[in-house]
Amino acid sequence: MIFSKLKKITKLRLCNWSLAVTSAAMLISGIQLEVTHSSGHLSVWLHILIGLLFMGLVGEHVFLHFGKSNWFAKFRNLKSQPTRILWWLTIITLITGIAAAVRWILTPAHTPLGGIHGKLGFLMIILSIFHMAKRIKFFKSKK
Repeated sequence: MIFSKLKKITKLRLCNWSLAVTSAAMLISGIQLEVTHSSGHLSVWLHILIGLLFMGLVGEHVFLHFGKSNWFAKFRNLKSQPTRILWWLTIITLITGIAAAVRWILTPAHTPLGGIHGKLGFLMIILSIFHMAKRIKFFKSKK
């Protein structure tokens, strides 16, 4: 989709590296929002934009692995329980992120909903880092 004319393995490599960078950006912006209690409008908008890019890349990553098939069924049948947990945590983080963003647009203040989203997001990023670390050979290989 995003990397349309490349081989699948090249697309996956580009997507994974992009995810690594945006994961770091999400972690940094999330920590910044937590420390400042979401007080800066620019930092919240930046976090939302990085989050949209991150979730788009997550979607591309899953698409590269599973195509257009039923992703919920694919994840339910995965052997790796940590990856299944990461999937559900990502879905819940996305839903709470959308709700928190809508709430913040209506009333720009740090709310309990934003706090819940933040805690789930930190957990998701930590599990994502472990997910990447388990597959570090893919990142290191040159082929």
